[in-house]
Parts: sequence; C-alpha cells; structure tokens
Amino acid sequence: MALFRKRAAGRPGEWYYCLEHGTVEEGPQCPAKNRLGPYPSRQEAENAMNTAARRNQSWENDPRWHDKGDDDGDDGGKGPSAV
Repeated sequence: MALFRKRAAGRPGEWYYCLEHGTVEEGPQCPAKNRLGPYPSRQEAENAMNTAARRNQSWENDPRWHDKGDDDGDDGGKGPSAV
C-alpha cells in the first residue's frame, strides 16, 4: 500500500468537465482520461461538449485535413493493407 496518494495536478479556479459523470468540477477530481479542460470559468466548462462538437465540425469541414480526391475518408473497407 502506498504511503502517499498521488493527487491530480491543478489549481483553484481551473474548471473541468468530467465525461464519465457529466459534471463540472473545480480543479481536477477525475482522471485526465475522463475530463476536458482546464477552462477559465465554470460556464465554459459547462459548455465543453458544445465547444468540442463545434470544433469537431470545423475540423471535419476543413479542406486542409482531407486528402485530395477523398470525399468521405471511406476506403470501402479495404484498409491500409489492401493493394
């Protein structure tokens, strides 16, 4: 048994959105793999899922991130090993 419990790093005033619980937390309380942030305010953390959706939509529509001639990224199920 460990003598010292490792705590998540963070500062008061940093807000996170926990993906597992669907809650906002001040300072990191859940593991990093389960949270988005840090955000500078509680309100921004509450809107984390909307912010992520907006950014994903922007990325999906950005022509810089798509190969030329690849409309939807679907390779017909052939994958990289198909020749």
